[in-house]
Amino acid sequence: MRLATKAAALATVYAFGVLTACSAPAPTAPSAPAGTPAPAPSEPTYAAAVQERIHAAMAANVIPGAVLRITSPTEGEWTGTFGTGTIGQDDPLTVDDHIRAGSITKTMTSTVILQLVQEGRLSLDDTIGRFRPGVPNGDRITIAQLAEMRSGLYSYTFDPTFNATLDNEPGKTWTPDELLAIAFAHPPDAEPGTTFEYSNTNIVLLGLVIEQLTAKPLEDAFAERIFAPLGMAQTSLPVRTDATMPAPHPQGYSFGTNVSTMQTYALPADQQAAALAGTLRPNDETGANPSWAWAAGGVISTVPDLFTYVQALVGGRLLDAPTQRARMDSIRPTDPAHPDGGGYGIGIAQFGPLIGHDGQLPGFMTFAGQDPTTGLTITIATNLATVPSGEGSALTLLKAILPIFYPHLQAPGNPAAVPSR
Repeated sequence: MRLATKAAALATVYAFGVLTACSAPAPTAPSAPAGTPAPAPSEPTYAAAVQERIHAAMAANVIPGAVLRITSPTEGEWTGTFGTGTIGQDDPLTVDDHIRAGSITKTMTSTVILQLVQEGRLSLDDTIGRFRPGVPNGDRITIAQLAEMRSGLYSYTFDPTFNATLDNEPGKTWTPDELLAIAFAHPPDAEPGTTFEYSNTNIVLLGLVIEQLTAKPLEDAFAERIFAPLGMAQTSLPVRTDATMPAPHPQGYSFGTNVSTMQTYALPADQQAAALAGTLRPNDETGANPSWAWAAGGVISTVPDLFTYVQALVGGRLLDAPTQRARMDSIRPTDPAHPDGGGYGIGIAQFGPLIGHDGQLPGFMTFAGQDPTTGLTITIATNLATVPSGEGSALTLLKAILPIFYPHLQAPGNPAAVPSR
């Protein structure tokens, strides 16, 4: 199922479990591999190595286009654009291209929740039943458990009928009540607080709490509390009836259908071979309505804006110091059996030495992360959701370049995505 807002974060943290070390050394100023073209005089020395690895990873995984922005604590900032915005055409991506940010939206929803906590308008220990009747176990599920993905609630994005509707009616406008009705027709998957389980249902509920407490549409709360203060002029949460992309933007592509990829994003072996050979093309999903993702994945942005955002997210510019500290301290391993693997907290994820989030919607994938110790920041956007092997495309690129900055990390090959609906 190509719905990264339902699955990408968990797939990511497991995929990065093999990349993480308990305490990562500070990134070094890398030397370019032998045979790598010398960078232009204005570029940091890591740029040539990054470009070489990005080109190779895109070619090996049929990723049409990508935009990256990196800042190194020792060498400064660099931006690169790669590939095409339209398969089969000479349509270079630009740094100003808009993309669907996917699950990075979850960090924004949780940020506004934490701002409301600061303002004394709710507590992380409040139960969702205080704000929304009819939630299974709603008298025991806390606001914190929703944001930390530990509510145990079934995610509507696993429902077969829901997925068939996405395939058959890509332009449908979904309401939060419709999504919650799908989720609540299924019994909870776990008792509140007992396990990590990535669920978009959690974040839809938090979006409704924000609207109730602010008496404003969620898109206005985001604009006033996050986008405007940070100067993110190219970022918005569109109203649910608006499926258009602002110009400029690339076309967004995905392999398979929502129904065909419900158990795994990985294509069958013969289809993987055909995709890599170029005889199986991905579907153009640019015009599909993402209203089903809403508070969990509906934001549109650009790489420069996401770069600004993740620095503020990790650096604490959106919260007061005690609240930011509580957020960072909330990060716990997603799998207690692998404490050195990925982690998740109050709407924020850990990817080895980086803190941030990834996001995937049909057609697009993003990653934005920062090392809170050194300040290394990496932001990636692509116009392909998952590569034929099933891994998120932005994560494929991140894993290719991360060892440039952390030589002790040995990136593995592309694993199949972990089903995590």
